[in-house]
Amino acid sequence: MKNSSNARLNVAVLMGILLCSSVTMLWLFWRFPIATAVGTLLILAGFSLATRLAVPSDGESFVDLDAHEQGIRSH
Repeated sequence: MKNSSNARLNVAVLMGILLCSSVTMLWLFWRFPIATAVGTLLILAGFSLATRLAVPSDGESFVDLDAHEQGIRSH
């Protein structure tokens, strides 16, 4: 019972945050359309750049890295 009410509260908080965010964005876009569009594109470009620069965290990349480092040490 406690877990289901906690889950409902988490969903309600998430929906409230998403609603506030979308209303704020719509108001900004209505009031300042060009600045909001440019700012949004800059933020999305920053996220895109961050994903390209991020180090992969899957297990295969660590295996390859370990094998490569061992090859460097043996020389």
